[in-house]
Amino acid sequence: MRKTGKILRRTRVRSKIKGTSQRPRLSVFRSNKFIYAQIIDDEKGKTILGVSEREIKEKNTKTENSKNLGLLVAKKAAQKKINEVVFDRGSYQYHGRVKALAEGAREGGLKF
Repeated sequence: MRKTGKILRRTRVRSKIKGTSQRPRLSVFRSNKFIYAQIIDDEKGKTILGVSEREIKEKNTKTENSKNLGLLVAKKAAQKKINEVVFDRGSYQYHGRVKALAEGAREGGLKF
């Protein structure tokens, strides 16, 4: 079976990124409707926390909601004493909603 471009891009990006307990991976999944973010410890194979755009009650544009989601991720990560992560954009380009989420997380205090 031939791999599609999206799978190849995701594999290429993830081969260079590894989340540890000290510096877990902030993974982004973007659907047409919502955007999701997870903080993952790859050494243990466990998801530390996960948030979704559905948790945000405000009605804004998708990009504004993504930025708010980044702030929410940073806030929840700070509660779990996580302040450094590795950003994993998956197969998505670093612009638009993915970039807004990253900027929001940086504003919230996460370092990557």
